[in-house]
Amino acid sequence: MFSNKIGGVFIPVSNIETARDWYCDILDLPKDGEIYFGHIFVLPLNGANIVLDSKIYAPDHIYKVPAFQLQTDDINKSYEYLKEKNVHVTTNIENGHWFNFKDLDGNLIMVCQ
Repeated sequence: MFSNKIGGVFIPVSNIETARDWYCDILDLPKDGEIYFGHIFVLPLNGANIVLDSKIYAPDHIYKVPAFQLQTDDINKSYEYLKEKNVHVTTNIENGHWFNFKDLDGNLIMVCQ
């Protein structure tokens, strides 16, 4: 039997090294983890991990709706942080508590307070 806990969310990426570096940069994580089997990198987060996988990538497999949300204690600070890093932010801060952005491959991600 399995538990009712998500261990990871897979994100299709076109280049595992580039995606690893980009996600580690915006999430302030070290880039020294292992790339498994030449196509998987696990971003260790508090809670479910993000699993970058270049083997499952195809242009029609990217997330056009957020598959997950990143939590923040300060939505305005997070919004400005991503803008300063030249991340493609796709919405303004909506209802005072969330916004969306895209990764380098166009996967949509939500940030929520």
